[in-house]
Amino acid sequence: MKTGRNIVELAREIQRMTEAKRDYIAPTTSIEVEYNSSLSNLGLLMPSFDQTIYPMTPVAQRQIANWAGVPLKYLDLMAAEAPDLVAVNFNRWLGLSKDRRMIRTLDGNARAFLSDRYRRIDHEDVAEVALPILMGTGDTEIVSCDVTENKLYIKALFPRVRGEVAVGDEVQAGVVISNSEIGTGALSIQPLVYRLACKNGMIRADSSLRANHVGGRLSSEDVVSEVYKEDTLRADDRALLLKIRDVIGAVASQDSFNKMIARMREAQGGQKIERPTAAVEVLGKALNLRATEKDSFLENLIRAGDYSRYGALNAVTAIANNAPCYDRATELEELGGVVLDLPAREWARIAEAA
Repeated sequence: MKTGRNIVELAREIQRMTEAKRDYIAPTTSIEVEYNSSLSNLGLLMPSFDQTIYPMTPVAQRQIANWAGVPLKYLDLMAAEAPDLVAVNFNRWLGLSKDRRMIRTLDGNARAFLSDRYRRIDHEDVAEVALPILMGTGDTEIVSCDVTENKLYIKALFPRVRGEVAVGDEVQAGVVISNSEIGTGALSIQPLVYRLACKNGMIRADSSLRANHVGGRLSSEDVVSEVYKEDTLRADDRALLLKIRDVIGAVASQDSFNKMIARMREAQGGQKIERPTAAVEVLGKALNLRATEKDSFLENLIRAGDYSRYGALNAVTAIANNAPCYDRATELEELGGVVLDLPAREWARIAEAA
């Protein structure tokens, strides 16, 4: 499992971000995009509010493209070959629209272009509730955490909640709390299975808590305005965050974990992969694995010599340990859960691949 930051580093970065971010609500007619040829970047401006130019992150650029109906393939082509055309295209649609958007900035950069109904559940809100719960009992170990450009992640284990998938193959229960401030994911809590033999983590899709960032409109004014935390910190937000405590308790249940172990034991039986190279190609395509990841997957599968569904999910999650970034490492751990839950017909197609 990729470790990311330690808990002190995480807390410091969240605090730094809290102090450095600013949010604005603006009519699209008051938003402009400018290409700076000398700096080779795209900047967002709100001239009626101030003269600040906010360099745009790739996420913000894609969000504007999606809003305007500009195909992402065309956006990438313009960005590579004629970046000034990105500004021309964006400004055309911004000027014609009567929409109002939330612009989220951090460290002077425009990091998100969102609906004015976007519900801000920020990292400091989540950490303020989750960390005391996870660290206050003495029965929980935070094994990995990070805050990236896209998301906050907190991964913790419950060492007393454990079991064996097979003799000597011990696993522990855990939880993954994740959140996005920029529209790249909901606030969610998912079960984590940690395999002690190889220190791999598997995240299983779960709907115990999944809160989308959708709320009421923040302002009806037809001018640019800065919005503050107090504008959305309502009673329902507080109630949502307090649900974290209850969901963590449910995930840490031995009964709940026993059901997960039973499912993993089932995955040890059944149909086995007949031709590893062909199976990796089929499964790699289904999971959208990159070329280097497929190579690692095949190597892990052959080295372990376990061609069951259980062996396949472990071969996938093992890739996460050396993933280039924390976001991708977590995605690979989630793909382990996807393999576990594949329909029987889909798994048969992979196992029998020729």
